[in-house]
Amino acid sequence: MVITNKTVLVLGGWGLVGSAICRRLMEESPKKIILTSLKESEAKDACEQMRKEYPSAGRSFFVPWWGNIFVRNEFKDLAREEILSDPVKRNKFIDDIIDELTPAVLERSALYQVIDTYRPDVVIDCINSATAIAYQDIFQSSRDVMLALRREGADVRDAVERLLATQYTPQLIRHVQIFYRSMHLAKTAIYVKIGTSGTGGMGLNIPYTHSEEKPSRVLLSKSAVAGAHTLLLFLMGRTPDAPITKEVKPTGAIAWKRIAYGEVAKRGRPIDLVDRTPENGVELKGKFPIRMKDGKTVSTGRKLRSVFIDTGENGIFSRGEFEAIATPGQMEFVTPEEIADSVVYEIKGGNTGHDIINALDNATLSPTYRAGFMFQGALEKMKQLEKQHGVDSVAFEMLGPPRLSKLLFEAYLLKRIYTTVNAVMKAPAKAISEKLTALVRKDTELRSHIISIGIPILMPDGKTLLRGDEVKIPPYRGVNELPLTADSLEDWAHAGWIDLRPTNMDAWKARLSIIRKEVEAATAGDTSSRNFRTMEYWGNFDEIDEGKIVGWIFTEEEKGKRMKS
Repeated sequence: MVITNKTVLVLGGWGLVGSAICRRLMEESPKKIILTSLKESEAKDACEQMRKEYPSAGRSFFVPWWGNIFVRNEFKDLAREEILSDPVKRNKFIDDIIDELTPAVLERSALYQVIDTYRPDVVIDCINSATAIAYQDIFQSSRDVMLALRREGADVRDAVERLLATQYTPQLIRHVQIFYRSMHLAKTAIYVKIGTSGTGGMGLNIPYTHSEEKPSRVLLSKSAVAGAHTLLLFLMGRTPDAPITKEVKPTGAIAWKRIAYGEVAKRGRPIDLVDRTPENGVELKGKFPIRMKDGKTVSTGRKLRSVFIDTGENGIFSRGEFEAIATPGQMEFVTPEEIADSVVYEIKGGNTGHDIINALDNATLSPTYRAGFMFQGALEKMKQLEKQHGVDSVAFEMLGPPRLSKLLFEAYLLKRIYTTVNAVMKAPAKAISEKLTALVRKDTELRSHIISIGIPILMPDGKTLLRGDEVKIPPYRGVNELPLTADSLEDWAHAGWIDLRPTNMDAWKARLSIIRKEVEAATAGDTSSRNFRTMEYWGNFDEIDEGKIVGWIFTEEEKGKRMKS
């Protein structure tokens, strides 16, 4: 796409890669750049630096925004420990990632708020999401739970809730869900993620650890989250109403931002220099304390100062550390400017060969001609066996969702009574309801099959339900009894109850009418390859094919169409 006069949101714009991308974007004359960072000072400092470099852009061109995009908006400026140490806040956080994605959950998220506020045409995500999630350290949280369980009489609630708040998968899935929904509503055209391999391109033999075994499990967690994130973006890239989705994944250290002499800071804090004289050395005996305070380690009153290279989000390295990590055969490195060039070129429609999503598209094994050719033969064999054994193979509720079984059986009931689409369309909804109900009452085998797989049957009065001991809808989520309201009844009937009410018969008549009109309008006099759902496809509507009809419903009515083959 053309970047000129477009609004661009750069998440993580204060960082090394984000800054390089902002500078590269300026060559394309965008309308505005929203530049974000975790801290207010970082976002404002980044914008001020850009204004100095590009004074002609105007004061309002670079817009700062700050906060944690992985939490609700009211928590965006709080440290993670501040959220987790407060039971009320902690439970809100857990609810936000565990519960269903309702409009309320979506709209209170910080990520939704920034996207909804600025409605960007382009989103470039430079946040190291895998690090943000994986470095919460699920291993330590798990150890804390085990230690609490082993302490007699200990209250394990705090430790268990902290573990729930550290689960990687729910957080990552919710993050991608919110991203997709927010960008869809904002009509964002393209999303580019700067991803990570987690190990700087190295393998399981990576020598750099977090004081653990080699390889570090925390580091491998980062790779696992990064890989899962890529696959979720791969799915977003196959979603028709999502923005064009790309990911550039550097596989090397990223360097550098500056080279300087000064205070050496770790996690934003200068390192205090302390000392212990040989006379006060600790005798090695008994138990070894990892942390101790015996008063004999004294502060020098000075801070650690040295020459360093600043690699942005990855921290600052000494000359020796940088030489070791970047030397050939080790992690080596890539510059942020090279990443920025690839990102902008991809946005403009170029093919750098570095888009992971496109690479996956081309490397995965898609549906084949051979399988398509054999499809009809498999169906014919199944139909022969149905006739041979005197059964109709409709649904077992193995595939899911329950709505699939519900729709298949409703279409099947229509076929049993009316045979053809035209016959259904001519019949009054009330008459259809009565005849389908009579069939359900009479055919014990059919009724038993339906309710035995967990699909209830809602009778025409809307008050009587035929069901087994267990049902698929509503799903069991730890609470056995749920309030029955008019709204919940409608939701459940839609999601997985066979609905014999006349209103649902009207819905089926309307649906079949749309299908027929679609075919008649599209294929009238057209014998080209343009349309595949022709009159021949539907068997001239002389028979109701429940599988084809439900496939159409999922594809067209429910917008579940496969985007790429």
